[in-house]
Order: sequence, then C-alpha cells, then structure tokens
Amino acid sequence: MVSLNNLTSKGTSKNKKRVGRGIGSGLGKTAGRGHKGQKSRSGGNVARGFEGGQMPLQQRLPKFGFSSRVNNHLKEINLRDVSNLDLVTMDTLREYKVIGKSIQKVKIFGEFELSKAINVEGIKVSKGAKSSIEKAGGKVS
Repeated sequence: MVSLNNLTSKGTSKNKKRVGRGIGSGLGKTAGRGHKGQKSRSGGNVARGFEGGQMPLQQRLPKFGFSSRVNNHLKEINLRDVSNLDLVTMDTLREYKVIGKSIQKVKIFGEFELSKAINVEGIKVSKGAKSSIEKAGGKVS
C-alpha cells in the first residue's frame, strides 16, 4: 500500500549524501573538507579573485582603454560623402542619415574634386575641404 511517507518521484530527485554522520558513513569526521583551514569551517570561503592576501591578478595587470564622454557628440565627415548635396547643414545631414540624432558638432574634411557647387552653412570645414568647395564655385558660411 502507498502512503504519503513513502511516495517517490523516479528520476527527479537525488539522494543527497549525508556527510559528517559517523565513521561508518564513508564521509564522517571531516566530511570531505580535509583538516583545518578556512575552507574547512562552516561559512568559510574566500571571495572570487582572492589570492590569500597576495595582490590579485586583476589588480596587478595594467588598466587599458578610455572612452571620452566629451567627444561622443562630434563627427567628422569626408567631403566625398556630401558631394551630392546642394546645401549642407546639420538638418540636411540628419535628413539624409549621414549623422545620427545625438551628433551636435560636425567637421567636413578632405580634398575632393567636386562636380557641382555646394553651400555649407553652420558647419566647420578644414582648409583642404574649403579650397575644394570654393574651387567648384560653392561657399562656406
């Protein structure tokens, strides 16, 4: 007859080893923890990366990499990328998806043989780009 105290669920539960329950259990006395030391005590364990007081590896190695938060809103654009526009402003660059929404400052650089005149308004321009734009009959303001 099956009663509540001997119900079993085959395959879903494992018999947990009862350690430290006498010499005859196989895992008696020290219960598989060895003798003495921090890891033999209850609740005794070391933090991840702790090397017994020696300077941990992740602190010994040099740090590297830097991402400036100041420079995240600046974008440099090659003159070749805007050569097909008539008027180059921040709005037209956003409209044609040359720059993203978060970009606040733009600088146009590069020397390029322009086939038509383009006008640049409210955007910084390098010396080479300015000479290329003015050579094609455009203007920078």
